[in-house]
Amino acid sequence: MSASLPIILTRLRRLGTQRNIAGMARFGITSKKAFGVGAGPLRLLAKNIGRDHARAHQLWKSGWLEARILAAFIDDPKLVTRRQMNAWVREFDNWAVCDGVCLHLFVKTRFAHEAAVRWCVRKAEFVKRAGFVMMAVLAVHDKEAADSVFRRYLRVIERSATDERNFVKKSVNWALRQIGKRNRRLGKEAMKVARRLAASGSSAARWVGSDAAREFAGKGIG
Repeated sequence: MSASLPIILTRLRRLGTQRNIAGMARFGITSKKAFGVGAGPLRLLAKNIGRDHARAHQLWKSGWLEARILAAFIDDPKLVTRRQMNAWVREFDNWAVCDGVCLHLFVKTRFAHEAAVRWCVRKAEFVKRAGFVMMAVLAVHDKEAADSVFRRYLRVIERSATDERNFVKKSVNWALRQIGKRNRRLGKEAMKVARRLAASGSSAARWVGSDAAREFAGKGIG
């Protein structure tokens, strides 16, 4: 049996510092409710708690930034539903929670590719980012997915690269780079996309494409 919610929140409060909160803010990680706990202590706490789907829901509902990242660490991806994913993604309020939940939980669910496709066309900044983060992580970790899945993602990436919002364009760039590094075939196609974007009239698209093209060229991709 894992520790109760009040005990976990008390531990997080004791582990947190104002210095960490200030440091997080410098990296664009802000939240109305934050303890200021680093990744190391969160991982150790998650290991001590173990898998607990019900406790993960309680942690998420608490609204604390670190509690929500901890929820992603301890939840069971086999028990996660579409409804839960859609509810949580709408409450993402910074890139750390967005990336942490997608990387450690959502990408491991059976709805991962479906969510990536749906979220990447949403207007909300961190919902849209979540879609491209999912693409990036799936490109690395889903060894069974066919190239056709990622070719579809490349088309979405090219259409979405004009979004000027910093956290969106960085996720678009991340997805493009990871797809390009998946295999030689996709690398050639990703490089073509990168070059087209680099020649775009959109400053965001030019950045996305130029940055990806430089990395691909440096690795002999495309």
